Amino acid sequence: MKATKTKFVREYPINASARLLYPYLSTPSGLSQWFCDDVIINEDKVFNFHWDGRNHFAEMTSHRTNRSVRFLFLNEDKSHTSDPSYIDFSIETSELTQEQYLKVLDYSEENDEEELEELWEHLMQKLREIVGG
Repeated sequence: MKATKTKFVREYPINASARLLYPYLSTPSGLSQWFCDDVIINEDKVFNFHWDGRNHFAEMTSHRTNRSVRFLFLNEDKSHTSDPSYIDFSIETSELTQEQYLKVLDYSEENDEEELEELWEHLMQKLREIVGG
């Protein structure tokens, strides 16, 4: 039986310019400050996210500078899966209020919505503290 995946989508207001925010979403040094314990990128441009002593390999499959970035997670042998988990970050501005939002799309096997809610709230708190937003 195939595990079904959950698409978790939230928008978090964040008081920081896209230019300031983007490196925290797209670079190993930025991501390791709030998103996970450490991030290493190898010569093949594969990102290795460390959480709780475990490796999670991912490819940055799309990015638009100061706008959005997507990480597609790979198997442990760094190969592609048929229904890969991914994380999508996009920086959006409300036309009405000019407020900045970070839109998170987390597509994964974690299907406990409450747990995801708490996890992302915690991560956003960390990010806001770093960027002063």
